[in-house]
Amino acid sequence: MAERFTVLIVGGGGREHALGWKFAQDPRMQKVWFAPGNAGTAKVGTNLPMAATDIEGITRWAERERPGLVVVGPEAPLCAGLADRLREVGVRVFGPGAKGAQLEGSKSFCKDLLVQQKIPTARAGSFTEVEKALAFLESLTCPIVVKADGLAGGKGVVIAPSRKEAGQAIREMMEARVFGEAGTRVLVEEFLAGEELSLHAVTDGKNLALLPSAQDHKRVGEGDTGLNTGGMGAYAPAPRATPELLGEVEEKILRPTLAGLNQLGIDYRGVLYAGLMLTAEGPKVLEYNCRFGDPETEVLLPLLGSPLWDLLVAAAEGDLGRVKVQSGSGAAMTVVMAAEGYPAKPVLGQRIQWGEETLGTAIFHAGTQEGKDGVEVAGGRVLAVTGWGKDLKSARDRAYGAVGKIHFSGQHFRRDIGHRALEKVVYEK
Repeated sequence: MAERFTVLIVGGGGREHALGWKFAQDPRMQKVWFAPGNAGTAKVGTNLPMAATDIEGITRWAERERPGLVVVGPEAPLCAGLADRLREVGVRVFGPGAKGAQLEGSKSFCKDLLVQQKIPTARAGSFTEVEKALAFLESLTCPIVVKADGLAGGKGVVIAPSRKEAGQAIREMMEARVFGEAGTRVLVEEFLAGEELSLHAVTDGKNLALLPSAQDHKRVGEGDTGLNTGGMGAYAPAPRATPELLGEVEEKILRPTLAGLNQLGIDYRGVLYAGLMLTAEGPKVLEYNCRFGDPETEVLLPLLGSPLWDLLVAAAEGDLGRVKVQSGSGAAMTVVMAAEGYPAKPVLGQRIQWGEETLGTAIFHAGTQEGKDGVEVAGGRVLAVTGWGKDLKSARDRAYGAVGKIHFSGQHFRRDIGHRALEKVVYEK
């Protein structure tokens, strides 16, 4: 019997919409489901009324429907063991088990692995007691980085300009629990100066397939100012990521990481997403994520020349060596349109007005839902508007051109995405 080219994508954001969009372009694809999806994914496939963290509900559904592949988008269900449960019932899944997902779920686990494998990273201490964390501050020069150990939606990191502010961040995380249980343990780190780089590698536990480099924009405001967010935009490839640099990262960072996981008995099949700082001493690891980045996925997939199905299935089956990754030429850029008040207190429910779609663009829904009068805002990051072209300038022009045709009350977005690569060329209203 011929293989069923059907896929369940777990999650409901822009990353998941982009994955479904890419899968749907494959003429072999019969069916795409999303759990739970959003207003945009409903146009690509079928949304299921299940939360991404409903481990048993998703497992029961997959056991019954037998999709050809399950792709887990967010980190929370991976850390909760969704991939393990699916494998237990014989469903093919792309994503690490709970032990491997600790790479993102516990910053202390990640740091210990990096140190053990002699992988370049910031000097840090891990603490469950406030007073010991405060004492460690005296050994660091300012600014100082304070991180909640657990999952905090990309917001559990504070860069403190002084020891006083670092101490305040420690107390807020550990005593006031501003990030909930994620702040039970904190990491206190030296600050690394340089330019950030996102690098994704698909792995089957033994082999690595590198995707194009990307650069995210975490801060809410232009010039990288304001609060940290889940990401306000991204572009790919990053000019700083030369073939020589990528080779160095693979040999000194990614492969030793995979070796360290193997030594712990962890068969890691999924994405190794390294957040790197390009320092004067060379690339160093800021953090690892155990899934595709968001909004990086929205720029990586338009540049991927290989069928996504072939790549992820080969990784899931432990046979990545049979697939060669092909990256298309050109560049891509994503601009995130956010709700009023994001990231502190996003205002929801506004109706979104659309313009006509243009060549070389895609609008990926992140926080949307169908309302009585059309599609409306349902989350802080509302849309990830992506443009691609022969170079970054043309990708930028297409992305911002598409942004200009979309309107909802209180919308805001950064006008300088890609500024490091484009010498601070800024889009004007």
